[in-house]
Amino acid sequence: MGLKDEIQQQVKATFQTDWSTRAGTVVPSDDSIKLSNDAVELEATVLYADMADSTKLVDGYKNWFAAAIYKTFLFSAAKIIRAEGGTITAYDGDRIMAVFIGGSKNTAAVRAGMKIKWAVDEIINPARLAKFANNQYIVKHVVGIDTSKLYVARTGVRGANDLVWVGRAANYAAKLSTLPESYTYITKAVYDVMIDEVKLSNGTNMWTPVLWNNFDNSTIYRSHWRVPLI
Repeated sequence: MGLKDEIQQQVKATFQTDWSTRAGTVVPSDDSIKLSNDAVELEATVLYADMADSTKLVDGYKNWFAAAIYKTFLFSAAKIIRAEGGTITAYDGDRIMAVFIGGSKNTAAVRAGMKIKWAVDEIINPARLAKFANNQYIVKHVVGIDTSKLYVARTGVRGANDLVWVGRAANYAAKLSTLPESYTYITKAVYDVMIDEVKLSNGTNMWTPVLWNNFDNSTIYRSHWRVPLI
């Protein structure tokens, strides 16, 4: 069978075959979903943490320095996400995607985002300055968070496949992480259900409502507040 025939056959089969869908209670792994029309549905909160100005970093600095920045940012974000109960689902260059499930998923994801900001400000940048005092590069980042039902399927070919996360939360969180640094951005759906622990500080609201002008003019919330690591 030629390449054209093989692709045509698979595309036709995907459109014509009924889907097998089941409710999920845990974040699915690669081997828990088949390559056929098999999917898991679950209520989840998605966090994207994305470095800002990474093009300037790789174009203007030594490759080993850029690699060190990538490593420290992604390591710190990953450790915080796991400590807050999130599951890391993808690394994509200079950003990381994570999924949170359960009753406190929104609060946990928001707290993770605020801890990532603290780690960037208080650990990564000071360590960079201590080693490279004459280097003016400052690590900046953005975190985007949304919550919704997700439809998780497996895509690709045998030997080279991954999970695809279909749903508003995955799409919106990724788009939020492209907004101006260095804020944590959340949707109203997240803001409305997270607890006061990550909403208020001594009675002061840590979040500012803003219009998402470049998307659909909906109200989102952003914060420059941080949660210290202990």
